[in-house]
Amino acid sequence: MIRSMTGFASASGTLEGWSWSWELRAVNGKGLDLRLRVPDWVDGLEVALRKQVTAQVARGNITCNLRISSAESDGSLQVNAAHVDTLLTALHEIEARAMDAGVSLAPSRASDILTMRGVLEQAEQAQDIDALRDALLSEMPALLRDFNAMREQEGAALATVMQAQLTEVENLAAEAAALAEARREDSAANLHRNLARVLDNSEGADADRVAQELALIAVKADVTEEIDRLAAHVAAARALIGQGGPVGRKLDFLMQEFNREANTLCSKAQSTELTTVGLALKAVIDQMREQVQNVE
Repeated sequence: MIRSMTGFASASGTLEGWSWSWELRAVNGKGLDLRLRVPDWVDGLEVALRKQVTAQVARGNITCNLRISSAESDGSLQVNAAHVDTLLTALHEIEARAMDAGVSLAPSRASDILTMRGVLEQAEQAQDIDALRDALLSEMPALLRDFNAMREQEGAALATVMQAQLTEVENLAAEAAALAEARREDSAANLHRNLARVLDNSEGADADRVAQELALIAVKADVTEEIDRLAAHVAAARALIGQGGPVGRKLDFLMQEFNREANTLCSKAQSTELTTVGLALKAVIDQMREQVQNVE
């Protein structure tokens, strides 16, 4: 089964005073772009999560958000001493450089430093972070199953639409073949008349060379090869859709081949009816290409 690159899943849980909520969402992308927004104080969480997600997802712009709160926190704040030491060292260096340059700076105030990011942090009671990490990681498989279930559901809808579009391409290609066959005798008669007219008005012309040029024109007007390749592309697209998995890139390349054959058919048409069929083919192929952009 093919999957859409768009999807969403959410979950929540609790453990010994901790509570959390997950959000996993994805949109279309050329490759796999995974963005994890998780607390960095849970050691090893991001690395383990990245491994789990990349094992289940092949393409798309994926965002994973995790919010954690502690019921045991009393809401008090504490000074991050290490961060303050770093800030004071930096301030001292800035003031020294300013003095050397003859620049006078206003004295730093404690209230200014308190407003700097990272100086004050939530005071958390000592809790078992390892147990929290294990609980969070144990939830990820179920979250990924829900996420992929949605993507598979959308993928099934995409497959239905694309199968109908492939059938339309088959029907239009068959119509083009019928039109090409119907004009075959008229084209041959026209070539013979043109050959006779050229020979009658070209004294000393090489009849064999003229015949070769007209034959070349006839070959260039023949759309049989394009129609045969369209049929082969339809079969290849159906096989990829039936194969399932991350086949979006292959389908995208195949759409380029479809479009190339439709363009060539239009350029060789030499009739209003065949040109109309060629333009209809281009329209269906463009619609199908838009659907393919959503396939993983």
